[in-house]
Amino acid sequence: MSTTTPAAGRRTRKASAPTGTDRIPKPSQGWYRVKGTDLKLRRVTTILEQGCSKGDALTFWAGNITAETAMNNLPYLVSSSLYADKRTEAYDWLRRAHTRKKDERKDVGSAVHKVIEANVLGKPMPAELLNDPELVPFLDHFLRFVEEWQVTFEASEMVVGNKEQGYAGTLDYLVRSPLIEAAVAAYFGCDIPAGTVFCGDTKTGGELDVKGVYPEASLQMAAYRKARVAWLRDGTEVPMPPTFWAGVVLHLRPEGYRLIPAVADDAVFEAFLTVKRNAEWTSGLSKTVIRPALTLPTTTTEEAAA
Repeated sequence: MSTTTPAAGRRTRKASAPTGTDRIPKPSQGWYRVKGTDLKLRRVTTILEQGCSKGDALTFWAGNITAETAMNNLPYLVSSSLYADKRTEAYDWLRRAHTRKKDERKDVGSAVHKVIEANVLGKPMPAELLNDPELVPFLDHFLRFVEEWQVTFEASEMVVGNKEQGYAGTLDYLVRSPLIEAAVAAYFGCDIPAGTVFCGDTKTGGELDVKGVYPEASLQMAAYRKARVAWLRDGTEVPMPPTFWAGVVLHLRPEGYRLIPAVADDAVFEAFLTVKRNAEWTSGLSKTVIRPALTLPTTTTEEAAA
């Protein structure tokens, strides 16, 4: 006769530990989840979106996009204004002009990153992207950048994280280039050892002769530089490779490219941590501090009368 109780006899089914590429954290709803653990790391881009004040810049940009859309579609707007149902439809279409433009730029940026990654890894270019006339000039200028600056890539689209500070992200690439070394050394007036690795990022917004690279790019780069771990493409977790305290941003546009130095040193990293705290306030505590209106207490006289 068995003395084992039913509870003792049951085996708890334990999830198998992730292996291979399943070990690489994947972004989901603003977080990177470290597989096989309960650890969640806040996504760097989410931190910047929630913690950085864009001030009046986005307001002016949205206003300009709306005004430009209106001026380019005056016949449609005028005719629509004559009918109530069409008027509402036109109003909704116009007020979302800046959102559509932002989505378009996001789509172009994502496609360009895919093309660049394929080139870096020596994989065939995705046909649907390679044959897209909107993307061809981006690719041409990227290849020109690689040739002109004698760039070799150490990593591309690599997930990196700092478990102690609670964040993770996917950097665009790590590069070596003797010409970048020389240009950055001359610009900052410092010595840079041969073979130094630089963080690199690609931005596709704005115009080539106007702003298209903003200070947030340095915050993002500093966060990646100060990551403690990185995940290789086979899922292996390794220490984050050391990189120079300034990286480069490739501002890539249909009409050409610019290579812009971005300081990502300890001071910038401290600023990123401040932004991270701002983001935690915005997404957390700020939602609980303003409570419903108070009601006037009932006095003793009113209670007696009742």
